[in-house]
Amino acid sequence: MTVSRRAAALVAAGTAPFALCLPTAAPAAAHGSLTDPVSRVAACHAEGPEAPRSAACKALVAAGGTQPLYDWNEVNIADAAGHHRRIIPDGELCSAGRDKYKGLDLPRSDWPATPMTAGDHTFRYRATAPHKGTFELYITRAGYDPAKPLAWSDLEPEPFAKVTGPRLENGSYVFSGTVPERSGRHLVYSVWQRSDSPEAFYTCSDVVFGGGNGGGNGGGGAGTAPAAPTDEQIRESAEKSTVSHDGHGGDEHGEKRQTAPLPADGTGRPAEPAGKTGADKTETGKTETGTGRTEGSGKVPNGAAASPAGDGGDSGDGGQQVHLAETGGDDSTTAVALGGAAAVMLGGAVLLVTARRRSARPRHRA
Repeated sequence: MTVSRRAAALVAAGTAPFALCLPTAAPAAAHGSLTDPVSRVAACHAEGPEAPRSAACKALVAAGGTQPLYDWNEVNIADAAGHHRRIIPDGELCSAGRDKYKGLDLPRSDWPATPMTAGDHTFRYRATAPHKGTFELYITRAGYDPAKPLAWSDLEPEPFAKVTGPRLENGSYVFSGTVPERSGRHLVYSVWQRSDSPEAFYTCSDVVFGGGNGGGNGGGGAGTAPAAPTDEQIRESAEKSTVSHDGHGGDEHGEKRQTAPLPADGTGRPAEPAGKTGADKTETGKTETGTGRTEGSGKVPNGAAASPAGDGGDSGDGGQQVHLAETGGDDSTTAVALGGAAAVMLGGAVLLVTARRRSARPRHRA
């Protein structure tokens, strides 16, 4: 083998590992929100983060600023792993227990509401970063009072619609369900549990049965029904979003969650809370951090944290579990990979040029 060929082989061998790792350095994430019926955060985003029209959306901004509306597609928990009821406290369902989105939890009877009727309905969930997973929709029980903080006990124990891997149509997941009989104002609560990580996403959609257009006056009378954000609105507001789509969203998600020691029940598994039903039964667990109104605090308000498998299994580390929703490298990983590859390729190019110059020199016989 000539000197130049040996140099070329060396360059190929040196750059191959970087070529293999570069695709995995690309970020991956799931983000989105229910748009039919439109969620609170999506509806307020559509009204305009800086100058929302409805009283409820104005109150949301007053409570938490405009950033939650720019980050409308990131109401998530990175390590939920299917145990939603245990990690999201009562009164904080709409924010998923995250301080940034606390304005979504305001108990009000004037949230803009989508007109709804019982029977078959086609639901749409806008996915700004699609991923495989399971969607579950819950509706509030008869007698629900929107002027009181939303608790898990306000929801029916079982989802009225559940689907895994629905079709993606024009940027939205589309699936059907049968809406139960209701009258007046109610709320549809959605859980999108990813199947490729412990991350899950949550939404609250206000709906009104029996007439009216849900314009936000408490009784569902005069006013304009909420609208989902348009593609143009999403594009225009993207530059102010802190959602990086790197698997953790705009906050420091994916940080270590230190859980309490698992209770001894003879199985080595955390005990299930009494009356466990509904959203906590998701089997393909996945989602974000930030419970108990503290971002990334690791608080577990409703009991011991679950394993990433969503089955309450023991982590095998003495109760110190770490749940990360990383499905790709972050920006620093990409930069390191690109920098390393560039350095190797530059060195290889220098080596090739040197080898060719040497081979081109005339040889002198003694």
